[in-house]
Amino acid sequence: MGADRSRETNKKKVQQIATKVQDGKLAIENIDDKVISANLSTHFMPDPDLLIRTGGEIRLSNYLLWQCAYSELYFCDTFWPDFREEEFCKAIYDYQQRERRFGKTSEQI
Repeated sequence: MGADRSRETNKKKVQQIATKVQDGKLAIENIDDKVISANLSTHFMPDPDLLIRTGGEIRLSNYLLWQCAYSELYFCDTFWPDFREEEFCKAIYDYQQRERRFGKTSEQI
């Protein structure tokens, strides 16, 4: 799945789920996050905890849109070919300083 195809891929997967509903194989009230995730091409791997975006871009660029819903995002100006261990350590350190809330407020966790 290329970065430029996430929306198209997700659309096709939603259409597949809709077909299961239409064919009576899935009840509409049973569609939840797990059903959607199970139908994605990344169903066999966990969602990323950290997404590192290089090259000075501050956007997801249509990359793993569903899977990155609760990912921490790290942006840096270093271009990918020049991204080395030092920059990776900066990203990990930044990640370690964050409070993972998964859609909740600090008070809720």
